[in-house]
Amino acid sequence: MMKKKNISASKASLVLFLCQMVSALDVPLDSKLLEELLQPPTIIQQSPKDYIVDPRENIVIQCEAKGKPPPSFSWTRNGTHFDIDKDALVTMKPNSGTLVVNIMNGGKAEAYEGVYQCTARNERGAAISNNIVIRPSRSPLWTKEKLEPNHVREGDSLVLHCRPPVGLPPPIIFWMDNAFQRLPQSERVSQGLNGDLYFSNVQPEDTREDYICYARFNHTQTIQQKQPISVKVFSMDSLNDTIAANLSDTDIYGAKPVTERQPVLLTPTGSTSTKVELRGNVLLLECIAAGLPTPVIRWIKEGGELPANRTFFENFKKTLKIIDVSEADSGNYKCIARNTLGSAHHVISVTVKAAPYWITAPRNLVLSPGEDGTLICRANGNPKPDITWLANGVPIAIAPEDPSRKVDGDTIIFSHVQERSSAVYQCNASNEYGYLLANAFVNVLAEPPRILTPANKLYQVIADSPALLDCAYFGSPKPEIEWFKGVKGSILRGNEYVFHDNGTLEIPVAQKDSTGTYTCVARNELGKIQNEVQLEVKDPTMIIKQPEYKVIQRYGQVSFECIIKHDPTLLPTVVWLKDNDELPDDERFLVGKDNLTIMNVTDKDDGTYTCVVNTTLDSVSASAVLTVVAAPPTPAIIYARPNPPFDLELTGQLERSIELSWVPGDENNSPITNFVIEFEDGLHEPGVWHYQTEVPGTQTTVQLKLSPYVNYSFRVIAVNEIGRSQPSEPSEQYLTKSANPDENPSNVQGIGSEPDNLVITWESLKGFQSNGPGLQYKVSWRQKDVDDEWTSVIVANVSKYIVSGTPTFVPYEIKVQALNDLGYAPEPLEVIGHSGEDLPMVAPGNVQVHVINSTLAKVHWDPVPPKTVRGHLQGYKVYYWKVQSLSRRNRRHVEKKILTFRGNKTFGMLPGLEPYSSYKLNVRVVNGKGEGPASPDKVFKTPEGVPSSPSFLKITNPTLDSLTLEWGSPTHPNGVLTSYILKFQPINNTHELGPLVEIRIPANESSLILKNLNYSTRYKFYFNAQTSVGSGSQITEEAVTIMDEAGILRPAVGAGKGMLLQWPK
Repeated sequence: MMKKKNISASKASLVLFLCQMVSALDVPLDSKLLEELLQPPTIIQQSPKDYIVDPRENIVIQCEAKGKPPPSFSWTRNGTHFDIDKDALVTMKPNSGTLVVNIMNGGKAEAYEGVYQCTARNERGAAISNNIVIRPSRSPLWTKEKLEPNHVREGDSLVLHCRPPVGLPPPIIFWMDNAFQRLPQSERVSQGLNGDLYFSNVQPEDTREDYICYARFNHTQTIQQKQPISVKVFSMDSLNDTIAANLSDTDIYGAKPVTERQPVLLTPTGSTSTKVELRGNVLLLECIAAGLPTPVIRWIKEGGELPANRTFFENFKKTLKIIDVSEADSGNYKCIARNTLGSAHHVISVTVKAAPYWITAPRNLVLSPGEDGTLICRANGNPKPDITWLANGVPIAIAPEDPSRKVDGDTIIFSHVQERSSAVYQCNASNEYGYLLANAFVNVLAEPPRILTPANKLYQVIADSPALLDCAYFGSPKPEIEWFKGVKGSILRGNEYVFHDNGTLEIPVAQKDSTGTYTCVARNELGKIQNEVQLEVKDPTMIIKQPEYKVIQRYGQVSFECIIKHDPTLLPTVVWLKDNDELPDDERFLVGKDNLTIMNVTDKDDGTYTCVVNTTLDSVSASAVLTVVAAPPTPAIIYARPNPPFDLELTGQLERSIELSWVPGDENNSPITNFVIEFEDGLHEPGVWHYQTEVPGTQTTVQLKLSPYVNYSFRVIAVNEIGRSQPSEPSEQYLTKSANPDENPSNVQGIGSEPDNLVITWESLKGFQSNGPGLQYKVSWRQKDVDDEWTSVIVANVSKYIVSGTPTFVPYEIKVQALNDLGYAPEPLEVIGHSGEDLPMVAPGNVQVHVINSTLAKVHWDPVPPKTVRGHLQGYKVYYWKVQSLSRRNRRHVEKKILTFRGNKTFGMLPGLEPYSSYKLNVRVVNGKGEGPASPDKVFKTPEGVPSSPSFLKITNPTLDSLTLEWGSPTHPNGVLTSYILKFQPINNTHELGPLVEIRIPANESSLILKNLNYSTRYKFYFNAQTSVGSGSQITEEAVTIMDEAGILRPAVGAGKGMLLQWPK
């Protein structure tokens, strides 16, 4: 009977993919095939729902779609048609629906605020984008206010209010002084979530006049500053009469000494408050208390525990942060402020609501004429979202009727579809906190069979191993597949073949007579096609003479043999290893055709030597141990390995145990320390010996545990300090009875190799572990937290099964159970695997750069939503490159640099920048599949630095009293040069230095004549350039004025700018 790998009957409809989307037909991702198939539009890229734009830059509203034929695009604005031809500032990109509003050419961003929606349409339907709300960012100025100085008594609490202007998006608040340095914060002094600066108690060191609140508006890259706030802290013990005379009682709150106080909450006020947060967001709760000593904050959840792995404490435990909140996080959270005098508490009642989220998003359907199918749209939220359907962008209630379509709440049922039934359907799930919109097409295709596997493809395998012959196909309706051997052979049937749903023919154990031509035939009601492939079965590679254990005296010579037999059509290569590594690079090691010889053996040659034979189809190896011993003295006792045991006898035969006894061989002057018992399974692995157990050297009988369905033979090896004996002669054979498998495969894993599959692998049971004939495996899987029922297949004795048509990177529960002709192994353990990864969908947002100094910057970004990673998050990559030097304004070849930050980091340092330069950077998220899209390029500039040394300093034209200096500007000015500094001093005959003269030279000069120098005198010159930041490194030279002018060859002075300096001698 033909064996076929099928999922259970309850899930008989195939779940396969078209362009990585779920459909009712398996459409292979063959580029030529996909170019020929008609397909309704699919939106592949669009701007975010809430799109805040920079009012100074052009507005780009993205809408990209694919389809066959290519779709056309149209837009609505605020619910009505948007005629872009009537607006000269708006253009649509070619072959795209993306709009560009030319703000930089006179447009006003405020004029284009509104709700935009894109429609992509072709003859097969229309897909629509989300409603994209366009709003320009705003960074208003601080309202003017008169700030009175704060006079506070030591130990009292204080709140400095920030009250930043309302911007879009809201600004980031921080407190600094007038030197632009962050104000230190602690358990006593910290910034609240509202931006105010809270003092639990003030100390004299808090006195200063420059408490400044800053608001940073990241979208427009602007920072607004509040007027400085003055704080004066008075200590009653140190007030003198003059201060007391100048201050009223009100100013100093009464002249009482500093007293300790129990905690009082500064924020929130009262004993209770409420907080509503949305599912998936970050919950931030805050408690800040006054008191002396400074109170310590502790958080608890009434009637429950704070969620592990999602709870974090910030701002010195004054802020409780819970990430990725769910409805289970609703409840009462209590903060307790405590010091040595008492405590205060506040209860925050948290309610977690939820914008709509998908349970089952509708997936594209590809059907044949006359087939049935369903679109399912299931979403959840709090409150429960309303589900509405649209067809080609029109509410389904008023859309053209389709007799094959029936709407049943969150499901559309299609019956006996025809090609005119092709359309794009939209599902909208909405509640008061948001909405979800998904497009899913129904594409009805009628296609004759096609075979995508190349004709006459050659497959080569080793005898007794599986052979997999491909027959990738497509057709609509789905074709039936049949295999024949030979051009006119009969159809293949029987247990010796496995027929996979993707058309592949598997021969589990290929033999030499399996060689030949195989024909695959695909047929449906529209036609028939066939294809031939070739199979060659090769003889296995074998080592017929293996290397043997050797004991050799130091400085002797030893050889290991490795004689092989192989298929004459395969070219083997032989490699020798020592201790699983390459042979030492030593001329004493001689590798021959069939052996390895070691000359002049030393102690370091001791080890295991392995002969590895490789062909293009298989690999075999064999090892032997070399023991190096010292030459024995003369006369001396000869120590050697023991002789092998003999007279092996089996008694007390039972189903699962047997007793083995033996007679030891000669010890050869070294006592036997232990015996090693090995077994051979003549039924499954004849000629292969496995370790069974070992016993002390004083024992000659052992009770052995046995497995079912094994034809046992045993042998014994004696061991002493010199080494192991040769194995004994094998015992008689003993065949145990068959039974159910005792164990299941190990190392079960589920890792997708493609975005639409799940590859389930396991380590197969050894032959003796099968416990009986007919070993197979039951492979079961179900999508975690989605599927209730398991999907199962029974496969031959293999170690891999591929589940096609899975969603991208979702968890699956997996189990693999062994079975044989007598029954099943015990219920296996479940493991969690994941379907294949795909490239991340979105770029990191809110990328910000903080320039620390002229060569170092810090980049921040917001992490991408976990669901958009579509794989295991590996980290983020920052690409950055220099655009130009601000001092020279010359562009150069862009050399991009890449820094990788592992894990879920949201910042990183960019070292080694060049001063006074313009840079660009972008950030990308990385998973196991690769990199996601890049964030928009971010421009930043480094400040000036000190210059490098001048490129050269030449001293020419020496005369009796003058020298000419010429120089080149610094190779790296690192800013705008302001001047050059020349220092020089005479050196006498004893190398003592005279007085140092310093001259400042304008930056536009390149030469200088020094007059009125002493004749016949050596001078040492120190020369460097300056920017506004400071002086660069200097260059030094020495020169001598001449004694007389006879015979002096005067080099020509360059024509560059120069100046003459002279002074009295």
